[in-house]
Amino acid sequence: MVNKITWQRAGGVTEPGRYMFTFGWLTVTSDDLKIWNQFPDAAFTLVEVPAHGEHAEEADEVHAEEFHLGTFDLPTYS
Repeated sequence: MVNKITWQRAGGVTEPGRYMFTFGWLTVTSDDLKIWNQFPDAAFTLVEVPAHGEHAEEADEVHAEEFHLGTFDLPTYS
């Protein structure tokens, strides 16, 4: 299953940054925002960032999933 996110679902973010959502952390870049400004209904694919680091597998630590925005789809209107 491919997960997508729209600007509305992302809370209408207006600044690049790293945001916490129910599914994990999402990094939004200025280029992502340029696309959403031009196409507010665009739906981006969520791309999971692989966990890394020497302590990534420690059971005592809680790691939220990390995502960035991948390719996007534009809605088709009839």
